[in-house]
Amino acid sequence: MIADIGGFDIVVVGQAGRLGYEAALFAASLRQRSPAFAGRLFVAEPQPGPLWPRDPRIRCTATRALLDELGAEILPFESRHFGHAYPYGNKIEALAALPGGRPFVFFDTDTLILDEVTQVPFDFDRPAASLRVEGTWPKIELYGPGYTAIWKSLYDRFGLDFESSLDRTQPDEHWRRYLYFNAGFFHYRCAQTFGRRFLEIALSIRDDPPPELVLQSLDPWLDQVALPLVIHGLGGGRDALDPGWIDGRTSCHYRLLPLLYAREPDRVVETLEEVAAPNRIKAVLKLHEPFRKMIYHRQGRKVRAMFDRDDLPRREQALRNRIKRAGFWMR
Repeated sequence: MIADIGGFDIVVVGQAGRLGYEAALFAASLRQRSPAFAGRLFVAEPQPGPLWPRDPRIRCTATRALLDELGAEILPFESRHFGHAYPYGNKIEALAALPGGRPFVFFDTDTLILDEVTQVPFDFDRPAASLRVEGTWPKIELYGPGYTAIWKSLYDRFGLDFESSLDRTQPDEHWRRYLYFNAGFFHYRCAQTFGRRFLEIALSIRDDPPPELVLQSLDPWLDQVALPLVIHGLGGGRDALDPGWIDGRTSCHYRLLPLLYAREPDRVVETLEEVAAPNRIKAVLKLHEPFRKMIYHRQGRKVRAMFDRDDLPRREQALRNRIKRAGFWMR
């Protein structure tokens, strides 16, 4: 099932604070850079309940009004398993509220759309996720199990073929040999099917981890541990989407604005500043201090001048530390 114009929906998660403003920026970039997109744009919103000590809904009326103007639909969902204790679980539980039997693409809110999403050759029968990832999990301990033992225990738990998931161009016990994604983007032909499987696997790992995981932290990595198992089990993989589209030509998962200004190509910065320029967009985004200072007070340009994009530190933490030392770190 290859994507066609209007043939799929997009969902992000928005809630009080930073994610609400990021959702507004995402929606603005989608409308400006992908005018051919004719599907529905959902902003999934967790609802108050026992797993949230405070109301998680977007409380800024200006943000809600802008989202409505941009054609985004607020989609309420209940937090039954994660909530405040593990907010990354929002992307898992939100899928249950989406229409069933319809292709979807999930993006983290801290994403910019750069070009027509309708041109991306999504094959919705083969799920994929972002390969813009570092080897963040598992952390191998000196006397603990290695990558193979840890990942195989998870594939065995869910009756999945471990051997077929391996990238044999990578050496044994190198993290890239094992299927691993960034959960900032994923797609499939049905949100209900994907969401049920994602929830089942995530809860099993959280509540009853295999013995091989005894030394491993699952916070905040649980979604990224479960995601490869979901994708592999549904027939997807690292080759399910041609490289260069998501986290490339069509979108940028920038994570935080200081990181965007420090490391992303010029076209990403230009897109950000053009999308954020119209007065109706500016009136909302400037309510969020990092957006106000980074974009409108031009502090982002000062961060950008600190780095050579052709000679960036290999590890993201080195970027963060340098920005913090200069007094420009904010989120």
